[in-house]
Amino acid sequence: MTDKSALPQHVGIIMDGNGRWAKKRGLARTEGHKRGAEVFRAISTYCSDIGIPFVTFYAFSTENWKRPQQEVDVIMDIFRDFLHEAEDRQQENAERGFRFHFIGDLTVLPEDIRGLIDFMEANNPERYGTTVNVAVNYGGRAELTHAAQQIAAQVQTGELKAQDITEATIASHLYTANQPDPDLIIRPSGEYRLSNFLTWQSAYAEFWFSDVLWPDFTTADFDRALADYARRSRRFGGV
Repeated sequence: MTDKSALPQHVGIIMDGNGRWAKKRGLARTEGHKRGAEVFRAISTYCSDIGIPFVTFYAFSTENWKRPQQEVDVIMDIFRDFLHEAEDRQQENAERGFRFHFIGDLTVLPEDIRGLIDFMEANNPERYGTTVNVAVNYGGRAELTHAAQQIAAQVQTGELKAQDITEATIASHLYTANQPDPDLIIRPSGEYRLSNFLTWQSAYAEFWFSDVLWPDFTTADFDRALADYARRSRRFGGV
């Protein structure tokens, strides 16, 4: 990708296939999540290197709590490791221009993880090039429900009139407020669905699917997605 103007401003990535990757190798599913975390680091760094301003990773959905407790515990430990590592590499991340933002209902996460998230977001650099959104305990429908509750409360108090609610009003109450909607959503692993990811924001996103399982996903795969995106004609309902 040599033409920077052809790059998407915001990429959403559904990190899928960790468990299947591990099963194919006779490993515990948790090993797939550990490998997937390494790929997350590599792709987020690559986004910074090539100049993509926003990237959102679907890390843990509101439905993922249904998984075996041992697997959930390992995923939470991976979050802890990532947050501790980011704390240790705070200066390096700032120099690279990373800003980390966590989206989803964070209130149900373990207290120590919430504290680490608060610290990371409070110490984001003032000047940054790439915002990395990490969707944790995230669901698109839950996000819209949360936005509706906030708007309804404003109507109740008289701060807002019902007839004045617009699409912009709703967008401003989403977890991604003040960010552009994703131009491109990538889903590896051979699945062809959104799975409750960025439900509102993806209305005009381009989609790119691959059979590659997330732990095997590389920057070359990412480049293929970007090249495919650059060839598409985005008309947004026009001609």
